Amino acid sequence: MAAVRLSMRRVMCVVTQGRRWYSDKGSEGSSQKEVQAKTFPRIYTKTGDKGFSSTYTGERRPKDDIVFEALGATDELSSAIGLAREFCLDANLQCVSELEKIQCMLQDIGANIATPLSSARESHKVKTSFSADPVQELEQWIDKYTAQLPPLNNFILPSGGKASASLHVARAVCRRAERMTFKLLSQGEADPNVGKYLNRLSDYLFTLARFSSQSEGRPETIYTPVRS
Repeated sequence: MAAVRLSMRRVMCVVTQGRRWYSDKGSEGSSQKEVQAKTFPRIYTKTGDKGFSSTYTGERRPKDDIVFEALGATDELSSAIGLAREFCLDANLQCVSELEKIQCMLQDIGANIATPLSSARESHKVKTSFSADPVQELEQWIDKYTAQLPPLNNFILPSGGKASASLHVARAVCRRAERMTFKLLSQGEADPNVGKYLNRLSDYLFTLARFSSQSEGRPETIYTPVRS
């Protein structure tokens, strides 16, 4: 959750005029420690020590609130995709830039999730809205990879090399993030396009896992029922 909190603090600073994360100039004659204190934000704030965190709208909610559960799952998803991206980079696969863009989109999704619509002002909604365009882009990527794959006639197990297996892990985390987020959507607290994006993203990750396996010449493991 620390990464999410830092990300959201950055969102707040970016969208609020006049606030900065760092000082552009150091005071002449200041010690190195003093300059560093002015230049770099502390990773810890101590504001959550009593079990509460703030949404972008300024609400203080318990850390086990569904907003933070959804934020945490989205953060885990970005981390899982980051790991998969490194394996794809090692395998010289063409999807690396797509995965990086998806991680950026997940930051935008986090901003939307952290802005419950019930307490959001119009200015909050404008700054953290999430459109349908990214959903359509995912669909285009899915179609592109699907056209290069053989039909899927059997259930497959997460397998097919490190890149493929790590993409399957990301897919499973994506499904959990989607389930968490749909609890917010059912309450009208997040943009419906966020749910659509996560739903489509799991399909993209599954398709890309298959494509990665094929690109590396690694066989997919077919599910075989185990009977006693």
